[in-house]
Amino acid sequence: MKKTRGHILWVDDEIEHLKPHILFLEEKGYNLSKVNNGQDAIEIVKNNYFDLVLLDQSMPGMDGLEVLSQLKKQRKTQLIIMITKTEDEWLMDEAITGQVEQLLFKPVNPNQIFMACKQALEKKSLSEERATREYLKEFQELNDQLRENLSSQNWWLLYDKLVEWQLKFDLYKDIGLETILDEQIQTCNKEFSSYIERSYVEWLKNESRPRLSTDVFRDFVKPRLEKNEKVCLLVVDCMRYDHFKSLLPALENIFTIDVDFKFSLLPTATPYSRNSIFSGIFPDEMVKKYKEQAIDMQSDSSSLNKHEKLFLEDQLIKYDLENKKIHYHKIWAVQEGEKFKNRIKDFLQKDMLALVVNFVDILAHNSSQSGVLKEMVPDEAGYRSAVKSWFDNSWLLDVLKVLSENDWTVVLTSDHGSIRVKNDIMVAADKGASSGVRYKHGRNLNSSTKNALVIKDPAEYKLPAFGHQPSYVIAKDENYFVYPNDVHKYQNKFKNSFQHGGISMEEMMVPIGIMKRKKNDI
Repeated sequence: MKKTRGHILWVDDEIEHLKPHILFLEEKGYNLSKVNNGQDAIEIVKNNYFDLVLLDQSMPGMDGLEVLSQLKKQRKTQLIIMITKTEDEWLMDEAITGQVEQLLFKPVNPNQIFMACKQALEKKSLSEERATREYLKEFQELNDQLRENLSSQNWWLLYDKLVEWQLKFDLYKDIGLETILDEQIQTCNKEFSSYIERSYVEWLKNESRPRLSTDVFRDFVKPRLEKNEKVCLLVVDCMRYDHFKSLLPALENIFTIDVDFKFSLLPTATPYSRNSIFSGIFPDEMVKKYKEQAIDMQSDSSSLNKHEKLFLEDQLIKYDLENKKIHYHKIWAVQEGEKFKNRIKDFLQKDMLALVVNFVDILAHNSSQSGVLKEMVPDEAGYRSAVKSWFDNSWLLDVLKVLSENDWTVVLTSDHGSIRVKNDIMVAADKGASSGVRYKHGRNLNSSTKNALVIKDPAEYKLPAFGHQPSYVIAKDENYFVYPNDVHKYQNKFKNSFQHGGISMEEMMVPIGIMKRKKNDI
């Protein structure tokens, strides 16, 4: 039996005059059913499945819009193409809001009808086929690039391509290439870890290095404050590049956006990467200058970012910007965000807003502890979906609209990203070691150099040296640390959860969006 391209119901009170059109569609492989009034259409759709309905607008009795409404009540996803002889705009509005796939205007020829049906029924599968062809071609190109000596810029471009494919595969879940993409990302991360091991220490010695966390204020905020622009530095903790790209459709409705990037400091965690954004200095300098921060970090305090406002104020003084009025605000709960939104007009008189939003980070951490969240955020696609859903309905989007309307420049970035960890690796540590899953500092720490970066000389990495024989271990790729006597406990708690602190593209390569109000000067 020949496979049909789709079962179509054609509803028209002059159906007998459409025989050439019907024969043409049948020759093209479609199965056609026909009725000549709206009531019969409603009854037949109630008892049968149709891939598509061709619906005439002008019919005696129930017109096309009434039939459309009834068909959508029966099945909201029913594909419908409406055909009409009037070009009244009100009809176009009604058809659009009634969720028709297309609106065709009489007279229509058989080929026009065929093209409309093909687009409605096959657009998704054709897009999937094209995506499959393009990815399989690019798969080899990306693998070939890994054999080259990639620069930091080229690593960013490679990562950007991988993220683009992740987002495409979110739309085309049926093509079955997600596993291949995941494996390619794993391969890239192994090469990226090697790249960071070779390059990172040299970056810290060289002024021509790639942009790091320490440079965000200097490169993106300072120049705008010097031009008397109003600037909001928005740090969404733990936001990855794929999250950022998922938010772009909503952001582009209110801003024009230039996208840049930076590398997070190691370890990719708040005490190092986020505090360096606000202080503009490396962690070893930070603990020398701020003794309370040193005490917090050495004791592995539950809060390691208590001094960000002080760091920011001192950075303003460093660049002779102490006359600028600033407001720093950290938001960790919806209620606090709503309060901030309600007071946003009070802050518009300031020259700079520094806003830290912790939702994405909280989601990552809590997903390892909550069974419900584990089901909601089982993988990268689920994580992206959860972040996008939050943002689209958040107080933060409302705040950004107000800032745009008032001509503020928003510098949107993160301190670091996160990665879904899969492989447990043993770490040797004494009781005084810090509690991180992807990184640890303490005395005489050790792990396999295949799976972790072992740092015996913290000064070389511009890291604080705490206590006698200080050392750090930083997990690579998808690994996380477990202790020999607690392996199963840590496996149950952390395997397949999202963590940060280690070395991966997702954690280290962080987007920076420079967002300005959309202007209509033309």
